[in-house]
Amino acid sequence: MKILIVKLSSLGDVVHAMPAVQDIRRALPGAQIDWVVERGFVSLVQRCQGVHRVIASDLRRWRKAPFSPETRCAWRAFKLELQQEHYDAVIDLQGLSKSALIAWLARLSMGGKRYGLANQTEGSSFEAPARWVVHEAITLPAHSHAVTRSRELCAQALHYRLPEALVFGLVAQKVQAAAQALAPELGLRGTVALVHGTSRADKQWPLAHWRELTQRLNDAGFGVALPHGSPAEQQTAHDIAQGLAHARVWPVMPLDALTDALATCSGVIGVDSGLSHIAVALDLPHVQIYNFDTAWRTGPLAESNQVFCRADFSPPWSTEVDPTGPRHSPRQCSVFAHPCPTVDAVWQAWLGVQPNTPDA
Repeated sequence: MKILIVKLSSLGDVVHAMPAVQDIRRALPGAQIDWVVERGFVSLVQRCQGVHRVIASDLRRWRKAPFSPETRCAWRAFKLELQQEHYDAVIDLQGLSKSALIAWLARLSMGGKRYGLANQTEGSSFEAPARWVVHEAITLPAHSHAVTRSRELCAQALHYRLPEALVFGLVAQKVQAAAQALAPELGLRGTVALVHGTSRADKQWPLAHWRELTQRLNDAGFGVALPHGSPAEQQTAHDIAQGLAHARVWPVMPLDALTDALATCSGVIGVDSGLSHIAVALDLPHVQIYNFDTAWRTGPLAESNQVFCRADFSPPWSTEVDPTGPRHSPRQCSVFAHPCPTVDAVWQAWLGVQPNTPDA
């Protein structure tokens, strides 16, 4: 069976779609799974286990000059690559006009079908043409986590039961080389990456909070790594690190190398951003910081350690398990408060995701 996944962007959304691929692999062993994604995320999708072929799209760039000779030539090459195969199922996980166009262009085998979303879910984007071009539009619960939405859509399209286990299948490579290049200073317990960058200003955490958190991590024996993806984020990274003994601004890295670098860390603390979602996919100890109550939709999600952590909770995390049963420290959690969580709330959450960490 040949299956085409259409999930173009953004970084976090691409990561959230990876468990659906692992579900398909389990339900349909031997299926060929191809994936169309924006070119900037190709190297990451190539790290997703079970993806046979990654087809790069440049729609973001092409729409800036749709009638230029360069765009027309690139578009023809893209169509040629897309239509090399005939698919038994084309699944549009994006639900937008641009993804619907690509799903419509893909060739089907005899009896093949296109599948997509029939409705918008809370907090997600949706455009009506995505429903019009598919053979089967599937209705999903409005209150759906981003990961669950993709998993359920694929399960209903391909007629298998949704597995209980949640697996992202994101594999870091060259980890040993990355660890040697980015090794923490001698005598430190390890490195914690602070993901401070986000495309939305209202998701940011105050600079003073980052500096205080870095100092606490240093005092606890951890070095701090500061990745960045733009000149503004690089300046923020330097502002966080200024004057602090064990804070290191990472060099600019491509996405695959950055994934390898994150995999060497002892954990990650970050805002709601693509790199934070990569940390979840790599199963690193992780605290995700929310200024809005949207962790239910994009925060860490796992069958045994789904955690939503509020700054006004005591203890600082609560797990979705029987409160009378045994309690387990989560490996990953989300911290929410408005206008933003305090340093103390994030610090207590960090202690909670650490194995065998004494109380503060």
